[in-house]
Amino acid sequence: MECTKPIPYIEFANVSVHYNEEVTALKNVSLSIGKGEFVFLLGSTGAGKSTLLKLLTRDVCESSGKVIFDGQELGSISDYHVPALRRKMGIVPQDFALLARKKVWENVAYAMRAVGYTRKEARNLVPEILDHVKMGLRVDAFPHQLSGGEQQRVAIARALIHRPKLLLADEPTGNLDQTHSMEIMYLLLQLNAEGATILVATHDMMVVEQMREVSRIVTLEGGKVVSDERLAPKLLDTQLAFAEIDEEQVVNEPARPIDTPEELNA
Repeated sequence: MECTKPIPYIEFANVSVHYNEEVTALKNVSLSIGKGEFVFLLGSTGAGKSTLLKLLTRDVCESSGKVIFDGQELGSISDYHVPALRRKMGIVPQDFALLARKKVWENVAYAMRAVGYTRKEARNLVPEILDHVKMGLRVDAFPHQLSGGEQQRVAIARALIHRPKLLLADEPTGNLDQTHSMEIMYLLLQLNAEGATILVATHDMMVVEQMREVSRIVTLEGGKVVSDERLAPKLLDTQLAFAEIDEEQVVNEPARPIDTPEELNA
């Protein structure tokens, strides 16, 4: 009986990206990623790792080759359909990108209202999403009152509003110390255990080493994949690991209901 290879969830097939005649970000990159993988794209600044993520969000288009996501060749997508594509994924920026004058719950609600959720839907879903990232007691805090790790968790909460099956994180620990960096990694690992495919672009070798046994590590140099390391899967109790962080740093209680729906119009 002939075995069929599984269809990749994400595939880069001989992809090159030239920003101009002098700058080439990727050179004939071929890479396949399956559903449910946790993948680090490791490399120094300029290696091409962020460009790979931007190809998936269509912030960048390939100069040659093909980019395929969930069975669809992204080069065939019109600009009109790019927002619908992005709603299939969660995008976590490095700089948190929180609105300084809005509270935690308002930051998440504002993102939901911007993509079409009703006030009622946002009011019902915001507490659930904030509970998921262990920010239940910080709903009324402003960004400047949060630690770096807490701000990043709110950024992840905003990325979860569509319950995406793909989460893209570009240098999510770039502004964090080691303790908060691992807190974010355990959260991403928990989301991965719940079924999400995770791609993390990073140059933080310390974080990668801590996660080596539960992830795949793709290393880029000069726009090329130079290594692709998959260790044998190792069972890890992500809930226990995350609970330990909760006990030390986060009071894990349910978020209060949003009882001021008129603010969701802001």
